[in-house]
Amino acid sequence: MQILHMNKGEGETSYAKNSLLQKKIMLDASSMVEAAIVNILWEVQPESMGLADLGCSSGPNSLTLVSQIIHTVNATCHQMGRPVPELRVSLNDLPGNDFNRLFQLLPEVYKKVKNDYGIEGCYVWGLPGSFYGRLFPARSLHFVHSSSSLHWLSQVPMSLEPNVGTHLNKEKLYISKSSSASVIEAYKQQFHEDFSLFLRSRANEMISKGRMVLSFMGRMSPNPFADEACYQWELLARALMSLAFDGLVEKEMIDSFNAPYYAPSPEEVELEVEKEGSFVVDGVEAFEIEWDGGDSSALKESSGDRVAKTIRAVVEPMFESHFCLGAEMMDELFQRYAKMVDDCFSERRLKYTNLVISFMKRG
Repeated sequence: MQILHMNKGEGETSYAKNSLLQKKIMLDASSMVEAAIVNILWEVQPESMGLADLGCSSGPNSLTLVSQIIHTVNATCHQMGRPVPELRVSLNDLPGNDFNRLFQLLPEVYKKVKNDYGIEGCYVWGLPGSFYGRLFPARSLHFVHSSSSLHWLSQVPMSLEPNVGTHLNKEKLYISKSSSASVIEAYKQQFHEDFSLFLRSRANEMISKGRMVLSFMGRMSPNPFADEACYQWELLARALMSLAFDGLVEKEMIDSFNAPYYAPSPEEVELEVEKEGSFVVDGVEAFEIEWDGGDSSALKESSGDRVAKTIRAVVEPMFESHFCLGAEMMDELFQRYAKMVDDCFSERRLKYTNLVISFMKRG
């Protein structure tokens, strides 16, 4: 909980400066978010509306959802001829998140809400803690959102924690085509446990007919080791192994690292929803997103450099903690990674699969 956070601040390797890909993912989900808010306003007609963004991070994307919701609520209430409900917005992430930076952006949001929409009753606060467990009072939320967060597990699968001198996933950071069946099963089991807990927690916190929109990295292939699900980790492992070959990193440190990550298929998600029983899936979409964000004709950096910066902004705190790499060695690692990505892009356009799933809380 203390280690998993994005790179803080406004520097060149910060998440704030390298989160364009996550912004595109949020835009892909915007129509589902709008439909969910409209449904709540028509079906529930709340006087006070509880909203939560889980895994909000920090930087320019963090308040994008808040702005979208306020705009949708205002427009829909105007169409309905009813007052805008009081809005209670919770921004959640792990304790290591840069909440200070997030709070500094709030005065401008309040000013815009008041001047553009004439809304006085909008209250936004931060809530540190893991969404794998209860965060909110019972039946206090009307809408729950999470983007680019639920592919992170609550922990590395326990069975992959190394015994003395024993590592089950050598030379890899995550699932790969060469991973054993036991490694793949450990990751799958951890995802199922985590997502089931997530659903149970939200079921207690949400009202009847409340809505939830979740957007996260996934896969359409039935195989967890498909490139769309894990190739970014495969290349990172190769970059680290090249450092180990040159004597710059201990191979033992690579063998003992396992990413707390899992990219599920829609079928795996829907199976857990059905087993938990509190929600109905009312929409599933899958979007392919190029690793470098797509059109790069106007940008000076190579695709590899942009991908490396995006990945570094996300994984650097974990790598610093585990590998104890200094700034120069971290630079070297991601320069090698960028070169590998460029080599791959010279042959094919690498793409992620992002899942966007809409849920309704049963009555």
